[in-house]
Amino acid sequence: MNHWLMKSEPDELSIQALREQGRARWDGVRNYQARNFLRQMKPGDTFFFYHSSCPQPGIAGIGRIASDAYPDPTALDPESPYVDRRATPEKNPWSAVDVEFVEAFADVLGLATLRQLPGLDDLALVQKGSRLSVMPVTPAQWRAIRARA
Repeated sequence: MNHWLMKSEPDELSIQALREQGRARWDGVRNYQARNFLRQMKPGDTFFFYHSSCPQPGIAGIGRIASDAYPDPTALDPESPYVDRRATPEKNPWSAVDVEFVEAFADVLGLATLRQLPGLDDLALVQKGSRLSVMPVTPAQWRAIRARA
């Protein structure tokens, strides 16, 4: 089992919405490195759910990967903000996964708090200039964050 951190704007999908829905599609990733991480995910992997671009950004809870990666249908949807005009049904470069709710934290773990935790220096999230929306988390990093939540 691997661990991940995945960012979403709460108005797109929040930990609370995932709790209510139980399961949702994680789509709209348009960075090749983040897409490659999606393709490495396996059902049962866990991830920290990070709320981004909001008044209180930070880790809001935990989710579980519920499917292998598959072609992202939003790339082909002309009504979607994530449409890719170069994508075709035969050649869709983007991927999505299904995710499930596991846990919502009582308090969001903000970036300032995460930067102070020992053992997270190599986590892409805390490095300046990192904008990845999907990234791996080592077992040691997972334990450090989990102990603080």
